[in-house]
Amino acid sequence: MLTRSQVVLIAALVVSLVVTLFSNQIDPYYLLVIVNVGINVILAVSLNLINGYTGQFSLGHAGFMAVGAYTSAAITLFFGPKFFGAVGSSGTATIWVLFLFALVAGGLVAAFAGLIVGIPSLRLKGDYLAIVTLGFGEIIRVILRNFESLGGALGLNGIPSYTNFFWTYGFAALTIYVVVSMVHSTYGRGFLAVHDDEVAAEAMGINTTRYKIVAFVVGAFFAGIAGGIYAHSVRSIDPRGFDFIKSIEIVVMVILGGMGNTIGVILAAILLTLLPEFLRPIAEYRMMLYSLLLIVLMLTRPEGLFTLRRKAKVKECK
Repeated sequence: MLTRSQVVLIAALVVSLVVTLFSNQIDPYYLLVIVNVGINVILAVSLNLINGYTGQFSLGHAGFMAVGAYTSAAITLFFGPKFFGAVGSSGTATIWVLFLFALVAGGLVAAFAGLIVGIPSLRLKGDYLAIVTLGFGEIIRVILRNFESLGGALGLNGIPSYTNFFWTYGFAALTIYVVVSMVHSTYGRGFLAVHDDEVAAEAMGINTTRYKIVAFVVGAFFAGIAGGIYAHSVRSIDPRGFDFIKSIEIVVMVILGGMGNTIGVILAAILLTLLPEFLRPIAEYRMMLYSLLLIVLMLTRPEGLFTLRRKAKVKECK
């Protein structure tokens, strides 16, 4: 018997597939924006597992995205022709299998990178953890810039255009399903315990480091998936696209949507992806207005723009 969340996931996958069949009737510009919305939803929801539900503060999500983007692009660019030569080069099913393998491989390599940075650094807390993850993201970017076999500073060009509506929103739905299921599971209660009071959780015998590493690895995996989808959408990537500013953009989506609020984070990812496009007619003032709106929103709604929960009022004891 399928649960309600599983039914919703299957329905989302079916709808994504149906929309993909008619995507050639959508204007390419609008389709690109829609795909970018889906990519940002994956990034924001996966980071929300780390920053929102587990209470950590990671600034290295763009680094994991870069790892996934370069890994999946390298597979389709360098190994794809050999693979096609063995099984035939024109089959749609073959392309889908190759792309799925590339995305999963990119996610796994990103998850391994998350494990490497997570084991030594997640014993840290707060600002110290943020600095370590920020440094990790910059290390990844510098390594890619000097890795000549992956294009060096020029990056990778001519990446196959495999990304479509189905892959983007299928994985977006899967990301939401996995994160929500983890948080509402018995195991996921450990995430919330770490978030609420890490010292008390340790006193109760909870291995807080393990829960933080699991959240970090799962978040990094889906960031790698998002990177692979992004690479096969823009078809050209370089290390400059995964810098510190990109990590900040993802963090802003999580904060604006409300830490630990999955629906709010999704809405914030949609809003912050579409807002620059609406401001495009005034391009010279676009980033200034965009930044000003963020400042106003954070001053007026510091708990998150889409957070509906209110703190319970405590009655004074007389």
